[in-house]
Amino acid sequence: MASHPATSLIQTFTYPSNAPQYLIKWTRLGPLDTQPLIFIHGTPWSSRLWAPYALALSNKYCVYLFDNPGYGQSRLLTPAATAEFASNGPLTKQAEITAALFSHWGFTRTSMEDARSVHAPHVIAHDNAGLVALRMALQHGCSYKSLTLIDVVAVGPWGLPFFKLVAENQDVFNLIPPQMFDGIVRGYVRDAAHKPLRKEDEDMLAEPWVSGDMRPGQEGLVQVLKQASTRKSDDVEGLYHEIGESGLPVKIIWGKEDKWVPCERAEILKELIGGKSQVVLVEQAGHLIQLDQPEQLMAELVTFWVEADRTS
Repeated sequence: MASHPATSLIQTFTYPSNAPQYLIKWTRLGPLDTQPLIFIHGTPWSSRLWAPYALALSNKYCVYLFDNPGYGQSRLLTPAATAEFASNGPLTKQAEITAALFSHWGFTRTSMEDARSVHAPHVIAHDNAGLVALRMALQHGCSYKSLTLIDVVAVGPWGLPFFKLVAENQDVFNLIPPQMFDGIVRGYVRDAAHKPLRKEDEDMLAEPWVSGDMRPGQEGLVQVLKQASTRKSDDVEGLYHEIGESGLPVKIIWGKEDKWVPCERAEILKELIGGKSQVVLVEQAGHLIQLDQPEQLMAELVTFWVEADRTS
């Protein structure tokens, strides 16, 4: 999956503004006077996973892409930020930073009732971005017109055994020779897909973790996986019903062959959110539904947005 100049992350946001510890790279595609869409990636991906969707949709929508802090081109600027990031399993800090980015773009609200304003974005969250997006709406006053949750990490129990292995042997994983670490990373990302990955897609997914050039690199991925080993959401799961009660349209999309987060979690999450939330299970798709079933995913997204726009 070759990158396209239009999806290059050419804008920079720093947080906090008075003493930056986090640098977020982002971009915006499409006409400013059209309905905004915001794609949020999860672990261990980057905005490039969403780039083909953003490019295809940018003729009719205003699309925002960004790399989460510590991923892709977004950097942790200080040792304090690195330490905070590694220990932030509940993703409260990532939600705080991403909410500040949304505010920078003008997407805020004062109450759940006016969340579906004319200018509110459709938000699409994958993997642990689901927990981030839910926290942002519930705890940081972020405004959505709709919320799509795709194979998300939002309901415990948590974590792959690999995460715990990395967390308990961090120094060992940091010392693995680059060529061997490259093989570990590629095996890890291949496991997320149900269908065999194309070489160019595998390269795209692995590249931030196995190369230099201002990327997180090997130590960055070790930090990400250490953080994932302490993931939890028990403090916020009891609030998910507020999303459903607000009337916010929520669509939960899951690959039936997801080995990382079983598709049974989709119905559990639907019950917790309630309201008009809906579940779609996609055949022949794993955790990387964007690559396993791109046409069906695009169809599910667009039909959902059209309906949400019609009823708002």
